[in-house]
Amino acid sequence: MDRKSFLQAGHTPTLLAAFLYFDLAFMVWVLLGPLGVQIAADLGLTPAQKGLMVATPLLTGALLRIVMGVLVDQLKPKLAGAIGQVIVMAALFFAWHFGIHSFNEVLVLAAFLGVAGSSFAVALPLASRWYPPEHQGTALGIAGAGNSGTVLAALFAPSLAMAFGWGNVFGLALIPLGIVFVFYLIVAKDAPDCPPPKPMSDYFKILKDRDAWWFMFFYSVTFGGFSGLASSLTIYFNAQYGLDAKTAGFFTAACVFAGSMVRPIGGNLADRVGGIKSLSLMYALAATFLVIVSFGMPTVWAAAGVFVCAMLALGMGNGAVFQLVPQRFRKEIGVMTGLVGMAGGIGGFYLASSLGYSKQVTGSYQTGFLIFAALAVLALIGLTGVKTRWRTTWGAAHLTAAKI
Repeated sequence: MDRKSFLQAGHTPTLLAAFLYFDLAFMVWVLLGPLGVQIAADLGLTPAQKGLMVATPLLTGALLRIVMGVLVDQLKPKLAGAIGQVIVMAALFFAWHFGIHSFNEVLVLAAFLGVAGSSFAVALPLASRWYPPEHQGTALGIAGAGNSGTVLAALFAPSLAMAFGWGNVFGLALIPLGIVFVFYLIVAKDAPDCPPPKPMSDYFKILKDRDAWWFMFFYSVTFGGFSGLASSLTIYFNAQYGLDAKTAGFFTAACVFAGSMVRPIGGNLADRVGGIKSLSLMYALAATFLVIVSFGMPTVWAAAGVFVCAMLALGMGNGAVFQLVPQRFRKEIGVMTGLVGMAGGIGGFYLASSLGYSKQVTGSYQTGFLIFAALAVLALIGLTGVKTRWRTTWGAAHLTAAKI
């Protein structure tokens, strides 16, 4: 990539604001996962309840991405993002000030934290609309590297909970959220060529296009795997290897760091060799490592090594998917980001909740991992089936400067 060309092509302050907003939003979105061990101990939760607790923000975040996608098109990305941030900060303040005392109250908070997950539908269009096709993978990879917020949650939340109590972590989270909110309001700008708002009746017409469904499925596997594991690994390491919450959080942070940091690399690799080729490789690798870890590794270090490899594949796969989406649906990027992001959140909800139910019903996490590995294989088969059509229609060389 020509770095000078990239810097001249877009608006770097907006790209930075999109990244920081996305980063802190993701930190909050998965916050219940790193706190899950301590919350479960205090409230006496079952394995299935723990799985549902960490999965609920993923589901509500998925569904709200559609709402946020509509707001992006109607109000433009910057204002839509500001509204979302205010709602999340209000929910955290309420939880911190009044406390959480039951499983039902945890689920209510989890539902509101889903608004943070919907930031995906804002941050990516906010960045994407500033950049030409040949830089889409890199720009969206940088903005999407806000996945690294999950690392912050895993790294700091368990330790802060041990020092101050897990309820106070919600209040402490408001400090960085407030700082980023002010920065966002000052520097973020909507691209000058934002498409005009569409009639409400047009929003779901895009679902008649089969390519929309393919992208939704592909992202449900890559991002679903990433977010589901990010939300579940602290509980997994605690239950499977007896680690305390703080140590389990450190292991989780290492795994999540791998997946979040390579998203820009995945986008850039897709820009260079083509999104289809790079995504195909990532599915094959992710399926392989999920199968391996399903059989239970002898030590926590071995398990962490396999999870890091799986997260690397899934994280790069996230970047590859969003190198392709803007090429196919550039004029509908706001709606498509919402739809594809929704599918990714649903995939994460499925994985996180199924791991909890698998543990409760069978006494092992194996079934949950194996089914998700099978979905990755199915995605690989589907991608192989559509690649010729994509490369000879909208992805043909005479229609786009990007490699498909």
